[in-house]
Amino acid sequence: MSPRSRLSRPLRLTLTVGLPLALVGGVAFTATADVVSDDGAEVRGAPEVVGSAVLDRIPLAEFSNGLIPGSVDNDRGVPLGIGSDLYPADRPGEFWALTDRGPNGQITVDGKKRRTFAVPEFNPAIVRVKVEGERVRVLGAVPITTRSGKAVTGLPNQLSRDEAPFTYDAKTPLEVNPNGLDTEGLVRAADGSFWVVDEYSPSLVHVSAQGKVLKRYVPEGLKLRGADYPVVEALPSILLNRKQNRGFEALTVLPGGDLVIAVQSPLLVPDKASGEASRNLRLLRFSPEEGEVTGEYAYRLDPVNEVDPAETDPSELKVSALVATGPRTVLVQERTDRTARLHRVTLPRGEGILGSRWDDLETSPSYEQTADLAGAGVQVLAKELVVDLGKIPGVPGKVEGAALVGRDTLALINDNDFGMSDGPDAFDENGRLRESGLKTKITHVKLPAPLKR
Repeated sequence: MSPRSRLSRPLRLTLTVGLPLALVGGVAFTATADVVSDDGAEVRGAPEVVGSAVLDRIPLAEFSNGLIPGSVDNDRGVPLGIGSDLYPADRPGEFWALTDRGPNGQITVDGKKRRTFAVPEFNPAIVRVKVEGERVRVLGAVPITTRSGKAVTGLPNQLSRDEAPFTYDAKTPLEVNPNGLDTEGLVRAADGSFWVVDEYSPSLVHVSAQGKVLKRYVPEGLKLRGADYPVVEALPSILLNRKQNRGFEALTVLPGGDLVIAVQSPLLVPDKASGEASRNLRLLRFSPEEGEVTGEYAYRLDPVNEVDPAETDPSELKVSALVATGPRTVLVQERTDRTARLHRVTLPRGEGILGSRWDDLETSPSYEQTADLAGAGVQVLAKELVVDLGKIPGVPGKVEGAALVGRDTLALINDNDFGMSDGPDAFDENGRLRESGLKTKITHVKLPAPLKR
């Protein structure tokens, strides 16, 4: 089968109903040996990497044109990258992975950073992959398209809110696209459709099994015009104050079907300085059945130097992955670009801070400015550290996706940014990529004990 025919056919799969696949998937590994003490007592071992596989190198034009023929003429030597999220498929060793908006970087011009798009025609896709030993093989993919079947692209939506897009060399402005999505988090529903989250609005997007956007849920007051799919203002308006490139990045599905979403970073409320210094994050619960947010929960990040001892800037800490482990329990990943830790939280019953004064821009001090949330009457999610990935040899940096395989193994995927780096030297004099050497990997980490539900 040719690469084009192999990639262009959406996959139709039968799913297990009732539990998210993150709770029922399986894959074979070499067992981790337990340590036995001098008195014969069994001691549980530490978390360890039990498998690491590298994504096949596929030219971006080959991949893109296999899904939407003729969509990419010049990929500038950029390979495929799929590290935005990971969700188990229905066969051992197989996963759904996700691209983001495509290869992009930053170049400083006249003292200001410009957001560059190396292949502006690139279209986000949901990719089915299989881990085969030390190799990650692409089995197929579904392009995300508009209602009429056109590419959504990964370009920004609104110049008033998003970074202005430029060509790969930061010299020529590009047009924005109201259909554009910066896709970051992924789950598959029991009916075969997908849910993804996006950083631009931020938004929650329902995508059919064939890849068409069925509906995009955005914050109230966004006023996005011109999209070729239904746009519904159903999310709290306070989310309009997200930091650029720090909208929604993490998504999971609970056994009953509700979705849990994390804002990647604290909101900029009331201003940028307050948001970048804050450790107060927001998690949302969304009911697909009701089409609305039913809960908003207070989550407090750890001090950045506890997560990453080499980092002092609190704005470098972000949440990029969520994993449901039970009806109300979720793993929350806190990370920098170097390392990450996962905490277990239990979602409370009720709406939390949804619709409260903490969703009001007039509240002062704001939720983001409040250091003592408990003293202000806010129920903060209690955290239990499950694993510190920075202490496990073999785990790569910039882990953006995580999935639970069985009860005691995490599958992790890192974002290699399509092999790109920032700056004017990312491309040679012919406009071809100088690859960074970073690879997309799926890394399996076995925990010392099954996770509690």
